[in-house]
Amino acid sequence: MELPGLGELEASLRVVSIPMRLRFRGITHREVALIEGPAGWGEFGPFLDYGPVESSRWLASAIESAYAGWPAPVRDSVPVNATVPAVPASDVAAVLQRFPGCTTAKVKVAEAGQSLADDADRVSAVRDAMGVNARIRVDANGGWSVDQARDALGRLTAYGIEYAEQPCAAVEDLARLRVALARNGIAVPIAADESIRKAEDPLRVRDLGAADLIVVKVAPLGGVRAALRIVEECGLPAVVSSALDTSVGIAAGLALAAALPKLDHACGLGTVGLFEGDVTTDPIRPIEGALAVRRATPDPDLLNRWAAPADRHLWWLGRLRSAHAEVAS
Repeated sequence: MELPGLGELEASLRVVSIPMRLRFRGITHREVALIEGPAGWGEFGPFLDYGPVESSRWLASAIESAYAGWPAPVRDSVPVNATVPAVPASDVAAVLQRFPGCTTAKVKVAEAGQSLADDADRVSAVRDAMGVNARIRVDANGGWSVDQARDALGRLTAYGIEYAEQPCAAVEDLARLRVALARNGIAVPIAADESIRKAEDPLRVRDLGAADLIVVKVAPLGGVRAALRIVEECGLPAVVSSALDTSVGIAAGLALAAALPKLDHACGLGTVGLFEGDVTTDPIRPIEGALAVRRATPDPDLLNRWAAPADRHLWWLGRLRSAHAEVAS
């Protein structure tokens, strides 16, 4: 696909800032840019601290969405998990109500300023609310050392853990942790997330035997087709997750999940409910624990309602230019 010109992308750029219902990974407002092309809309939303090289992959994904479209799906519905931020255990039931029909929950753990007891209370509250047959996975975002992860998972396994997502930051530590868990009889599979989407070489996860499965996100990997190649080359089961996307970005994640040859786990794409609003009047939200595979078209009134201030629009224009230069190089 030919790279669209910078002027063309700038002309359609819309920047929105949508409040979060709860602080999530330190974020209270999600700021993203949207572009429109002949195939529809694409979302360019690298987190604010990402540099041009990393941001260029997000732009490549947005351009694919807006200008090329996606591979043909092999399924028309994708099961999704509930997402429980690092809230007090007393708030868990209210959070889960935003994910009707979901039988899997991802629970944030290892939050700065919180303890393992806080994590255990939160996971226990999820188990109590969802019942014995629900699947519960935990996500540490690389917040533990190998020893901390071994001890934490040894305690949390009492609640029945489907897998632990990115318990340690380094790929080498994930590999060491898998050995430590096996030696201690702790049967918790390890999923790699940041070690895939933020790595210069995501295949090191495979080469070092660092994970049992991988978590893939469309935008950080450069688009649906690029993510499909990485899943194929890794040869591990894949879970598709969002990067705090609006429905426009969720649609790209759905396109990836729908195109995967196998999908054995619920995906982390039911996250639009974490926002106070969305850019479309028909948000992509779970119905009976699943998402229908479809696109999302922004509503002009909602684009105006959530429009970021003029100075932020200028900031995103600069970011678009630097990411475009990287894609073009």
